[in-house]
Amino acid sequence: MAESRQSKQEIMAKPAGHHVFNAFRGALIGTAEAVPGVSGGTVALITGVYETLIGGAGHLTSALRMAATDLPRGRGAARARAELRNVDWMVLLPLLAGMAVALVLAAKLIAPLVEEHPQSAYALFFGLVLASLWVPYSGSGQRWSVGNYALCVVVAAAAFTLTGLPPGEMPTHPVVVALSGSIAICALVLPGISGSFLLLTMGLYEPTIDAVNERDFGYLAAFALGCAVGLALFVKLLKWLLENHHHMTLVVMTGLMAGSLRALWPWQDDDRGLLAPSGSVGLSIALFALGAAVVVAVLVVEHRAQARLAKETEQPPAAPKRGRHART
Repeated sequence: MAESRQSKQEIMAKPAGHHVFNAFRGALIGTAEAVPGVSGGTVALITGVYETLIGGAGHLTSALRMAATDLPRGRGAARARAELRNVDWMVLLPLLAGMAVALVLAAKLIAPLVEEHPQSAYALFFGLVLASLWVPYSGSGQRWSVGNYALCVVVAAAAFTLTGLPPGEMPTHPVVVALSGSIAICALVLPGISGSFLLLTMGLYEPTIDAVNERDFGYLAAFALGCAVGLALFVKLLKWLLENHHHMTLVVMTGLMAGSLRALWPWQDDDRGLLAPSGSVGLSIALFALGAAVVVAVLVVEHRAQARLAKETEQPPAAPKRGRHART
């Protein structure tokens, strides 16, 4: 029973499709990271590549650590090469390429649109994130207990409070920028909390976008260094949690995503205070429905891809995620 469940989860976690499709998935993740309030980790969950990304990042950081310790001591690079062979490069490389290109383009094109039409943009993303709650909620295949629901509510309340903090201002000193990058990168790999939203809270969102647009390599180098350190520390923890406490990790992720919906509420003031619906309510509702429909369409495509992969590997496809959780 346990072995069958494990093989099913491996099929569900393994992305299927052409390199171009994986690049498109990466582009969606990169685009999300440019929009405050939208988590790239959430989009990675929706498109079915989240655990592959976390696993690949974990093996990469281990390989770098081993190379840094083994090579100076004359031990060679055998351990580092072994770690690198565990990375699914056929998936990871197209994803990273799509993310990089989309992030640059989104910072130039989409971020200004969000600033000019925040109500419409947030309505669209609110529907997208709300519908995507189904992914971590049902992803473990286990029935939720009362304690799981209680933990989810506590985490959601904490995320709700965090996303209600008013924007601040911080200096663009390289040390501050590096520290901010190390914090923001954690949000990149953690569904629910947006890295760009945290930068906005720290007052470094606009300076970072400007640095990307103006090719400020000094700023970007400090930011990248912080991201590398934060990713190396956090991704190993998250990889371990997914491998050893998969169900509880997804419970926490569901709470984070639910609580972070506050950041995407279309009606709020400059200090992130929530307001009653007003203005173009009909348009906002339509965009909300469109965002939810996009998630449903992506999940249908992903399920069909999983079914084809299961058929090719002669294993039963993952059961459709409908109704109550599967009993274990």
